[in-house]
Amino acid sequence: MFKRVKGTQDFLDLSLFNFIVEQMKQHLQLYHFHEIATPIIEPTELFKRSLGLQTEIVKKEMFLIDVGKGEESICLRPEATAPIVRAFVENGIQTTPWKVFTYGPMFRYERPQKGRYRQFHQITIEAIGVHSIGYDAQIIKMLDCLFHEILTLNNYALQLNFLGCIKDREAYLHKLYTFLEKHADTLCNLCLERKEKNIMRVFDCKNSKCQEIFTKAPKLIDNLCDTCAQEWQQLRDDLDLLAVSYLITPTLVRGLDYYNKTVFEFISHNLGAQKEFCGGGRYDQLVREVGGKEDQPSVGAGIGIERLMLLLEPIKNTLPLPELPALHVIIPMSEKQQLLALLVSNELHIHKLCTDVLLDGDSLKGMLRKANKMGAAYCLILGEEEQRKHEVTIKNMMTGEEKRIPQSEAATYLMR
Repeated sequence: MFKRVKGTQDFLDLSLFNFIVEQMKQHLQLYHFHEIATPIIEPTELFKRSLGLQTEIVKKEMFLIDVGKGEESICLRPEATAPIVRAFVENGIQTTPWKVFTYGPMFRYERPQKGRYRQFHQITIEAIGVHSIGYDAQIIKMLDCLFHEILTLNNYALQLNFLGCIKDREAYLHKLYTFLEKHADTLCNLCLERKEKNIMRVFDCKNSKCQEIFTKAPKLIDNLCDTCAQEWQQLRDDLDLLAVSYLITPTLVRGLDYYNKTVFEFISHNLGAQKEFCGGGRYDQLVREVGGKEDQPSVGAGIGIERLMLLLEPIKNTLPLPELPALHVIIPMSEKQQLLALLVSNELHIHKLCTDVLLDGDSLKGMLRKANKMGAAYCLILGEEEQRKHEVTIKNMMTGEEKRIPQSEAATYLMR
């Protein structure tokens, strides 16, 4: 027996998954985002350039594809922002803001655990060519409205930080490095490595002793230039006016090199260690980094569908999930009625009635039992007498009531 690959899962009931996607689509379209799709395979170099060589994704988590000697290196996409920006550049999009979203599978080779898979699904939202910090506030409000008002979640919090501009970070990194040097003898080995190769990532460390040290570290939001300080203040003012609650988290940096200025995460402790279910921020230099002629200030977010499903599962019965259409099962009593059953089925399908036919034969009692397990609302029984008289016996599976009517009236009767 073959088993699914470690870190993947089978979706045998997609009702909640599809509900999330459909609610997302409707909500995003209200904000003038339109749906696009990009390939799940991309050049490996795209992510090396965009995410950074020292990020965990590029160093350890990429699924590389061997396409033969001399061919370009390609991989399964680990995230969707870089591919969307690549599509913006490659297709020569001129009109901005370019507000788009996509959803689909992403791939990262990491240790599977609750809320973390090697193949996972993400909804990615991007607004490319947006200069004002007001767009950041609008997208955060849009997401908060989606989670709280539409999906009726209450058990989450919004973490917020501001990374400033390149010059801010360059000056800040010297201060941070000096601070970490003073505590080098108590930092874990991973933090010591990150201190030298990708210093901002030290804040992602899960070691409690390291986190205790970081509470005393210099804060980037205290080292912003005048322009960035004004934008940071504007972002908070906008969110306050939009009634969005947030927690300022100075150690929040997000794990990807392209972020600057605004970064945020929606988290829930109901998810355990992997508490983030939505994260994003601003990236103002990524378009040029992947080949664009000029930078396009942008902001975006990614939403983990599986993690959102974990949060929604306990309240699934309170959600307005679409109801399945009533099932009509046609039961021919013998092989002589099977062709007639197919003709009746075709007529019901023409009238958009969900219909199935039991052609493998059994006793009437056995086939009714099977139809009941299938969730049939009505059974249409075709025996020798019904065939001779051009009639059909319709059985209401809820009440047990039976009625014989002309076959030509079956669809109309069931649609009443």
